[in-house]
Amino acid sequence: MVISPLLALLIALAVAAVVAFAEWVHLRRISRVSRLAFGPGSRPAAWTAIAAPVRVIAAACVTWGLIMLCVLDPQVKTDEATREASKHLLIALDASPSMYLEDAGPDNTKVSRAVWAGKLVQGVLDRLDPATTRISLVAFYTDAYPIFRETFDKEVIRNALDGLPLYSAFKPGPTRLQEGVVAALDVAKPWMPGSATLLVVSDGDTLNSGERPRLPASIADTIVLGVGDPHRSMTVAGHASRQDTTSLKQLATRLGGTFHQGNEHHIPSSLLDELTMIRPRLGEDASLRDLAIILSIVGAAALALLGPALSLAGQPRSWIQARRPVMSGAAT
Repeated sequence: MVISPLLALLIALAVAAVVAFAEWVHLRRISRVSRLAFGPGSRPAAWTAIAAPVRVIAAACVTWGLIMLCVLDPQVKTDEATREASKHLLIALDASPSMYLEDAGPDNTKVSRAVWAGKLVQGVLDRLDPATTRISLVAFYTDAYPIFRETFDKEVIRNALDGLPLYSAFKPGPTRLQEGVVAALDVAKPWMPGSATLLVVSDGDTLNSGERPRLPASIADTIVLGVGDPHRSMTVAGHASRQDTTSLKQLATRLGGTFHQGNEHHIPSSLLDELTMIRPRLGEDASLRDLAIILSIVGAAALALLGPALSLAGQPRSWIQARRPVMSGAAT
């Protein structure tokens, strides 16, 4: 059973409710002997009014903190990243000659579609935890070839996405986008269910195909990134090429994913934050763990010190001063 911070909070609130009920019962019981315990005024020291709320809050803090410490993985600091990865990023990259036309990026700094695609993917790579995420890169054109399989090295991926002429490794011909995606998905079939994100990067300049990609169980999220000017065509290999937004949107729909028009803008953070491979974001677990430790320590300390504090300073000062002559007289 996976316990989320919200579920842990609900359990802590339930514990707080039980402790609050116990405090109420305790208050009713001590009211019967209040004159014996606190003198004629029948009231304890003024500061003790906070004892019950502090005990309730402290119990809730300890409960939430200990539950989260049990749920969260231990934070082990080592010089090398652990190789027990549980998440995958699968990149299907269009390597056709049209990807090297220079009509992508912001208006004032146009670069090739391939270079801009690398910058878009770089924004995703920067959000990954290298200790838990493997990266696979499949390039497609007239065929599809895996370039890297399950690597931890983001720098290697960056180099491959830096505008290298990958099309030279393929036979010339029309781009087969959907067949390339199908071949990329074959790489993801052995992975654990719901552990991978598919990132397709293309200009959509492709040969139409009736083959429908079927997602393996391992793919949890899909993003299709469009690069290239969607309005103005450029000539490559004897034909006009521009971003075919319609084809890319259809592909995203078939894959049950999201299409992002990335020719001028990076992927928004709101979209990246929803990806399974990024949730929780890098450092979020550590922040929750630190908060759980602090609340556990503070809550436990409050519960431990509250009893002695009530015993030593719970009676009103006037009652303590009135009892001193009586006690000293009894001693003589």
